[in-house]
Amino acid sequence: MTTIIGVRFKSGGKKYFFDPQDTQVAAGTGVIVETSRGLEYGECVQGNTDVPDQTVVQPLKRMVRIATDADQKTLERNKKRADEAFIVCKRKIEERGLEMNLVTAECTFDMNKMLFYFTADGRIDFRELVKDLASVFRTRIELRQIGVRDEAKMIGGLGTCGRELCCCSYLDDFHPVSINMAKDQNLSLNPAKISGVCGRLMCCLKYEHEAYAELQKVTPKLGSVVDTPDGRGKVISAQMLRGTCKVQLDDSPDHTLTEFRCADCCMVKGACRNRHNAAAMAEERRREEQAAATRDEKDMPDKPQDGGEDQPAEGAAPRRRRRRGGRRRHKPTSTEGRADGAPAGQSGPAGQP
Repeated sequence: MTTIIGVRFKSGGKKYFFDPQDTQVAAGTGVIVETSRGLEYGECVQGNTDVPDQTVVQPLKRMVRIATDADQKTLERNKKRADEAFIVCKRKIEERGLEMNLVTAECTFDMNKMLFYFTADGRIDFRELVKDLASVFRTRIELRQIGVRDEAKMIGGLGTCGRELCCCSYLDDFHPVSINMAKDQNLSLNPAKISGVCGRLMCCLKYEHEAYAELQKVTPKLGSVVDTPDGRGKVISAQMLRGTCKVQLDDSPDHTLTEFRCADCCMVKGACRNRHNAAAMAEERRREEQAAATRDEKDMPDKPQDGGEDQPAEGAAPRRRRRRGGRRRHKPTSTEGRADGAPAGQSGPAGQP
């Protein structure tokens, strides 16, 4: 087991673990810790806690000391310097004509480095800007390009719900959000309604996605065919949170809808999902068959019609019709194949050759 303390450097920021160096630190206490950027001031949000060794990334950074009153004054002085640096950097960007939006400026606790965060549509060549800032502040300058979500987290604000943004209040990290989450929750796909102040999909779409994913497993899809206690029918609408669905039964030709519990409906695999009322379709198909049979009886009279061909006598072989495009069959020239019974090579009756 390893003893750690949890430290947060920004309000709503990520929590980092540090070695307390055998010092008891209570939550809410200011501490000076050693980071990759140098000494930093942070707030302890988790007191001394023993955690398994595999949950800690080694080597663990150490806590230097608990913050004193002098450290608090230094922190306030650094914030004023960061505000002044923000104004200077903003003016230098306008002079250079760079297409970048400066978000915020920070400086380390020991003033060893100044950091500037900005957003931009593409890559920005800010090498000359760094030289200008270094000549003014006489310290190391670092510019970092961030995304629009990070910008909203740093600046803060109010969401469409009227509360403080989740990203700057309690979210430690961003989670991927997709448009399929809005579709699964039957929300409007209007970007203005499902987007946050950052212009991206709202982070809260992920909060209830797991619950909706579980409900989808027991809720029949729209247009599917299900077996209900009252018979088979087609699903017209469904309420996942209420656990009910409206079904158009096959035995209701007036297209009325009946509400059932989703647990009482069983989906029929392989059934046509785009069909209309099955009973109405079966009745229409029966009527078409009766009409076709009636037409066939009218088209077969007892006597031949004028201009029609003679019907073959009863018991006679039906006349074979030649298929269109087929070859004509020639009569044999032998005696057995002639209709008049005359031998081959002799003239037929009436002086015919």
